[in-house]
Amino acid sequence: MITVLGIESSCDETAVCILRLGEANHTEILVNLVASQHEVHRPHGGIVPELASRQHIRTLAPMVQAALSQAEMTADQLAGVVVTCRPGLLGSLLVGLSYAKAMAYALGLPFIGVSHLEGHLNAPYLETPDIPHPHLALLVSGGHTALYAVTAFGEQQLVGATRDDAAGEAYDKVAKMLDLGYPGGPIIDRRAQTGNPKAHSFPRGQVKGQPLDFSFSGLKTAVRYHLEAQGGSIPPDNLSESAINDICASFQEAVVDALIQKTIKAAQEYQLNTVLLTGGVACNSRLREKLAATCTEQNIRCVVSSPQYCTDNAAMIAYVGAKRIGRGESSPWDLNAQPTEMMRGPIK
Repeated sequence: MITVLGIESSCDETAVCILRLGEANHTEILVNLVASQHEVHRPHGGIVPELASRQHIRTLAPMVQAALSQAEMTADQLAGVVVTCRPGLLGSLLVGLSYAKAMAYALGLPFIGVSHLEGHLNAPYLETPDIPHPHLALLVSGGHTALYAVTAFGEQQLVGATRDDAAGEAYDKVAKMLDLGYPGGPIIDRRAQTGNPKAHSFPRGQVKGQPLDFSFSGLKTAVRYHLEAQGGSIPPDNLSESAINDICASFQEAVVDALIQKTIKAAQEYQLNTVLLTGGVACNSRLREKLAATCTEQNIRCVVSSPQYCTDNAAMIAYVGAKRIGRGESSPWDLNAQPTEMMRGPIK
């Protein structure tokens, strides 16, 4: 058994986890804490990087101590310290990375830096340890929308990605146009449930010559043009609640259709009969429902994590790090934070 402390601070959530990894990928999550910053950023309509960094500084150390206390263990009982090192907001990443290095160095423990993207790709294993390789993973969040063919742990190849906005980013921008609040994804999902998804025919973005790539910028623009055509302002002041719900439902259906169409196409093209859905937008009720139904129709196994492991969390980071520590790996002490990650090659 390998017990590690995981730290995730790549964006606007401070997350800490103590995880125990056993044989055959079986995990025991002793403690999994997440401190949201939504109330900090909501007045600004989006994430303010400087505020995010400062909030991580305030909350990280107390959360680590709380996690150890709840697990009824001391830091020297850990086998290693794992932290997100890329991609994300540079200041936020540096807070977690600096703390993890200092803690590991002081305790003489292995230190592992993990890609946030690889964390998401492995999050489904926290609850479903028997997921076979190879498989296809749809990673869809506020910062990323991509399809990966995963052949083994740590071996994945990007086969499709967004050329402009990520799906979650499009949700937030449309929510802002409609003055619905932040974060936009859960609000639009909730409003869409009482709207008509066929009320408006919004485009399903296509990328010429790259059928597995996504594009959501045109969809976002189509929503803006629709609002302008109503003769109102942006955000609108002349639309009924039911009209706004129809826009939310029609917009969401366009996003979900684009995600599912390309996912199924990729699974068929690469002859993969297992699909994983992961990332923050994987919490979306319509996406979860429609992807599962479509996969069933196509005789494809669909694996979707519980919402707590779809959004940013430290359990997925701890899992990847525990696997690497089990292989005898460690990261160099001069490892630096990287705000971006090469999207057209494998995650390294």
